[in-house]
This record gives sequence, structure tokens and C-alpha cells, in this order.
Amino acid sequence: MHTRMIPRFFVFVVCLGVYLDADATMRAHVTSTVRACFAILRQMNSVRHSLTRPALITLLCALVISKLEYCNSVLAGAPAVLLSSFQSVLNAAARLVFSANRSAHTTPLLQELHWLRVRERIQFRLCVLTYRCLNGTAPQYLSECILPASSRSSGRQLRSTESISLLIPLTCRTTIGNRSFPVAAARA
Repeated sequence: MHTRMIPRFFVFVVCLGVYLDADATMRAHVTSTVRACFAILRQMNSVRHSLTRPALITLLCALVISKLEYCNSVLAGAPAVLLSSFQSVLNAAARLVFSANRSAHTTPLLQELHWLRVRERIQFRLCVLTYRCLNGTAPQYLSECILPASSRSSGRQLRSTESISLLIPLTCRTTIGNRSFPVAAARA
């Protein structure tokens, strides 16, 4: 881990390629990821005429979508303003595949490519991690964070103890606490 300084004098830490702000807004991470993705999209735009559509989609998935997907579960509960930057990268990639102009609606393009929107991608990633935690295929430090409702120790027998629902831990701060993995995973 190391600290860096960006032009606005925000201090952040880079851990495993994820930029962590002091105030946990993830603004630095989103900004750097979006900048890198648009740089790749500009380069791919210059060579797209020499590629077939399947080859272009494969390159986009390998070079751009993988950057958006990497550790995107840390963006659970992030403000819509931040997620709209990620969505703009996804929309630009879909327009690049179909050679659509900038004003073209991207919903039909995304549906034809079978690509989820950013918020849905984050939700999907959280659900996959939660499933892996419940089935013992996730790392132990993550599995220990997830508590089934049946683990609640009370003197009464409740219907919730027989369901597959999870306990949502109480948090002190709604901005940061609700974005933590145990809370976001239980809600997903």
C-alpha cells in the first residue's frame, strides 16, 4: 500500500489497485478507472474498422469491462453520480461495438450485447460473493462476516430462523457503515 497525491490535494491509499479515499467516497478510484477505460476506448476506436465484431467485443471485455468489474463490489451503495461515470464507459463501449453515434440510446445496445448496467453488475457481484460465503467457497474472512438469520440466539422459535435470510448488522454511520460488505451483502 502506498499513498499518492492527486491535483485536488486529496490523499488516498492504493490497495490492490483500488484507490481508497480518506472519506471513503471512492471518487479517486472511479476517476482513475474511468480515465484508463476511456484511453483504451480511444485507442480501440482507431482500429475498430480492422476488427470483426466478435473480436472487438472480446477485446472490450478483456481490456475495458474487466477494469470496470475489478473490485466493483466496493462501490455498493455508492452515489449515483459516481456510478454514472462507470455507466458512461459502458455506454461508450456499446456504441463502439455498433458504431452508433453519441446521441444513440444505449439500452437496446446493452440488451443485444447481454451486458448488465453498472448498478446491476455490482448487485450481481455481491450476490455471487454472498453465495460463495454461504456455501464455503469464499475466503474465511468474508464468510465470517455473513450471518444467517438462523444463527440468531433467542429463546423463541421464529419463522425467520428457518429461512435463508441473512442478518443485517447494525451500523453507526449510514454513509460508510451501510456500504460495508456484511451490510451490503445481506441486503443484496
